[in-house]
Amino acid sequence: MRLETGRRRTSRNGAVVFAIVVFALAAAVVLVAWQVLVGAIGLAALIVAVVIGVLAANSVHVVMEWEKAVVMRFGKFNRVAGPGVVFTIPVIEFYSLRIDQRVIATYFGAEETLAADLVPVNVDAVVFWMVFSAKKAAMEVEDYASAVSWMAQATLRKAIGRASLSEVAARRDQLDAELKGVLTEKLSEWGIDVIDVEVRDIVVPRELQQVMAAEAVATREKNARMILAEAEADISDMLKDASANYADDPDAMRLRTMHLAYESVKRSGGTLVIPSAFSEGFTDPDAAETIAKAAKTS
Repeated sequence: MRLETGRRRTSRNGAVVFAIVVFALAAAVVLVAWQVLVGAIGLAALIVAVVIGVLAANSVHVVMEWEKAVVMRFGKFNRVAGPGVVFTIPVIEFYSLRIDQRVIATYFGAEETLAADLVPVNVDAVVFWMVFSAKKAAMEVEDYASAVSWMAQATLRKAIGRASLSEVAARRDQLDAELKGVLTEKLSEWGIDVIDVEVRDIVVPRELQQVMAAEAVATREKNARMILAEAEADISDMLKDASANYADDPDAMRLRTMHLAYESVKRSGGTLVIPSAFSEGFTDPDAAETIAKAAKTS
């Protein structure tokens, strides 16, 4: 894999050195033959040696393991050659382009693109792709690497314009899948396969960040108050049901009050003070007997 950034690319110095060596050997052979046949090396010999050396260097090529060479004959497509040593007929044949068939990472972005809710947003993404047909990449598009970058950027802008900012931020995986599907369909005609698309960052302009943050806080406060109101409604319904149950049974109400008082004293470890109104339930013999029976049954 290589990055479409111009850095840390694999060197082709070996292929360049090979071409120089072929040129030098061919020129040397011509000069030696001229010396043997004519007896002196002049300007004509040097010109012939240079011409033969150039033709030899343009006839023998080294194509790297990850490359394919598109060979043309009289301007028409002839074959895809490589990797290894590739021979072409001087003047008649030449290879127009070396296609890198490794995975390439191209960064692209959409700056100040309006979402569906008219909020400008900056999105950075990266697309991983490779050439699967060297012939199509050379014949169907002029500069396939630049075409991938521009096509990815245009597709990203269209995808952002169809969704609101919240949808773009929350549905990032779906945005990746949508971009990959569209790019795969369009770039396959150029012999390019899209491996993956990843949205790296979504940035909202600074002047809108405070407004959106305030909106998010207000929404959370609204939700919290609604939840609290629903809880209060549930509690009031429960208290209403409980009061209805105790309304027709004063003895049960006294017993419940006694239990609550006992639990309160038990947790606090203090002294229980019984109000005079509550003590009447204990001084009334009939009520006291009823409460005692209810306590035993509970």
